[in-house]
Amino acid sequence: MIRLIAETPRVSQRKVASSLGMSLGKANYCIRALIEKGFVKAENYRTSNNKLGYLYVLTPSGMAAKADLAKFFLARKVREYEALRLEIAQLRRESDDRGDGV
Repeated sequence: MIRLIAETPRVSQRKVASSLGMSLGKANYCIRALIEKGFVKAENYRTSNNKLGYLYVLTPSGMAAKADLAKFFLARKVREYEALRLEIAQLRRESDDRGDGV
């Protein structure tokens, strides 16, 4: 959600919900939580048809949270990669031991 808001500040809650596969109520709840944590700020803006809308802006702490999420995501992917690499090496050794080579 933080990435979506960072990339599309004028995104509606309805669009957030559909993009992330969640209900509108859940999207509203999550956005409010991000606002309460100080990661996102909501600013009013007016569209051409004069409907009230919001512009969601990442705060400095929201940007730091996004960077932390990216760091943790990459660390998890590196661990997954290493586990797969070890598993492949083990399978190759087992295959070599059987003489059917991969």
